[in-house]
Amino acid sequence: MSSQHSMSQIPTLGTPQSDEKIVWQGKPDLGTLARTAFHTRAVGAYFLVLIAIALALGSIGGALLTGLAAMVTMGLLYSIAWLARRTTTYILTDRRLIMNIGMAIEKSVNLPLKRIGAAHLTDRGAGFGDIALEPTEGRSLGYAMLWPHARPLRFARPQPMLRALPDVADVAHKLAEATAAHGDIALAEPHDRKSSAPAPTGGKEALA
Repeated sequence: MSSQHSMSQIPTLGTPQSDEKIVWQGKPDLGTLARTAFHTRAVGAYFLVLIAIALALGSIGGALLTGLAAMVTMGLLYSIAWLARRTTTYILTDRRLIMNIGMAIEKSVNLPLKRIGAAHLTDRGAGFGDIALEPTEGRSLGYAMLWPHARPLRFARPQPMLRALPDVADVAHKLAEATAAHGDIALAEPHDRKSSAPAPTGGKEALA
């Protein structure tokens, strides 16, 4: 029979049941996912520095080889990001959040709304962002099993993360409204130097 843990690897929970209402569903944005989860911008800047150094030293051949390595590396990172997006579907219902994820091994992560204690929104600019969720109880999947849909550096108690969402503020509002029907949720204020999106509201402890 199906386990009732707050997060579990249950393929049969990958789609909403007939008596559930779908509130929202979506996928990560490819460009934002590549930049934030696979650090393509930082990697690109690193290779540009190496190319500049090679040119400054008069090594045209070294600069060309570094440029070739940069193209291969960036292509690989974008390919992985594309695969991650292709194999990801987030579904929010009136009962739970379903994360269908897994580039190599397909997994369905089931997170009942009544077991979401807090949400952390990170604004990535231009309306895109991430929402990390703190389960209140239950056995979680490991960090490696969730990655890249895991909040960075939370290894001891991994937190599932909705990555690179378009219209993230609207998704946060829908999550708050759906979760409020099952109890209070603490929604942390969006944090990012470029943040301009309105903070989500909902529950009795809407903002930290």
